[in-house]
Formats: sequence, C-alpha cells, structure tokens
Amino acid sequence: MLSFLIADFRIIFERDPAARNWLEVLLCYPGLHALWFHRLSHWLNNKKIPLIPRLISHLARLLTGIEIHPGAQIGKGVFIDHGMGVVIGETAIVGDYTLIYQGVTLGGTGKESGKRHPTLGNNVVVGAGAKVLGNLVIGDNVRIGAGSVVLRDVPSDCTVVGIPGRVVYRSGVKINPLEHGNLPDSEATIIRSLIDRIESLEQQVQELKNTQLLEKCYAGKFSLDISSLPETEIKQFSDGSGI
Repeated sequence: MLSFLIADFRIIFERDPAARNWLEVLLCYPGLHALWFHRLSHWLNNKKIPLIPRLISHLARLLTGIEIHPGAQIGKGVFIDHGMGVVIGETAIVGDYTLIYQGVTLGGTGKESGKRHPTLGNNVVVGAGAKVLGNLVIGDNVRIGAGSVVLRDVPSDCTVVGIPGRVVYRSGVKINPLEHGNLPDSEATIIRSLIDRIESLEQQVQELKNTQLLEKCYAGKFSLDISSLPETEIKQFSDGSGI
C-alpha cells in the first residue's frame, strides 16, 4: 500500500502545474485525500470488515466531495483533479495513472448484480462532467472529452467525445493529457458539413431560378424563397461554436 500512496502523491506534481510544494499538496488536494481514505476503506473491505469501510467512504465524501465506494479498485498513480462531484461505483476498476476531473461518474445503469460499473485501462483521461455508465471496458490511453456520455466499450488509443460518446481514432499521435482543448469536435464537423451542403443547394436553386427552369417546370405554381434564410444566425452559431 505504501508504494500506492507514494505514487498518488508524486503524480500530482507531474499532472498539475499549480502544485508548488509538498506541504500544499498534502493539505489542500481533496483528490489525494479521497484516494488515501479509499486505500484504507478498500483494504478493510477486502478483510470483510462490516460497516467501517462505508463509514470511512462517507466521511471522505463529506470532507472532499468525492464518493468512492470501498469496493472499487483504484490503480496506482491515479490523480483526481479538483474532484468535486466525482462518483466511482462499487465494481468500478480504474487503471494506473488515470486522470479524472471534477463531475465524473463511473456508474451503473440499473439494479443488476455482479460487475455493473466500468473498467478503465491505464493512462486514461476522463474530462470534467463525463459519464461512463455500465459494465464497459475502456482501453489504455483513451481520452474521454468533457461532458461526454460513454455507453459502449472503447478500444485503446482512442478519443471519445459527444452524447452518446463517439470514438475518434488518433493513431500515431501522442497528445499531452493536459491538453483538453485539443479534442476533436465531431458534432461541429457534421454541422459544418450540413451548412456547406445547404449553401451548395441554395446556389443550385438560385441558378435554376436565374435560368427560369423552375418556372417552366412548375408553370408558376411553385416558388421557393431563400432570401429569408437566417444567414446572420448561422454565422453567429458557426463563429461561437468553433465550426
């Protein structure tokens, strides 16, 4: 257990640029406190000691805002940054050197018994507010974007974004786990494609109107007015959404 405690402490200086000295980390990092409380409660839980592990878990939740069930298996070098609102369920397994941000839930999807929480591989990054639900397997080196909801297994070396989570492969590209802004935006890409398609169709319709082909085909019974399309709103949406 001592090696796990040391790894939990050291990883903070590698992952958090705000970590300035050892005393500040010991006294002011709730993620570290929650993990150390959990190490104790998990050890007692494995010894089949009743009630006390849950009391320790509950005390840790009151003090840190992080809820980790004593039955969860947490690897070494795990860093819970800020951590408020993090929930890790009873049968969850978190691999070594995983980075978890505030508001993350590693939860179940119902009242089924047995393994019902996710398994995370090594070096996984779970962004703020992300939800990983069910008995899933998340491979090594996976990055889950902030606010994503993951409901299916994810292979190793992938990035997951969106609701529900969509896998985006980044083979051969090494990315710093702290570069959260460097996530692909699949939804923005799709919307941009749709807007481009609409613009192309508008251009074709305008060309047809200019050649009076529509008037010939419909003998004046059909008219399409595209002048009222909210181009200003589309531009504002595109600029504001990074499309």
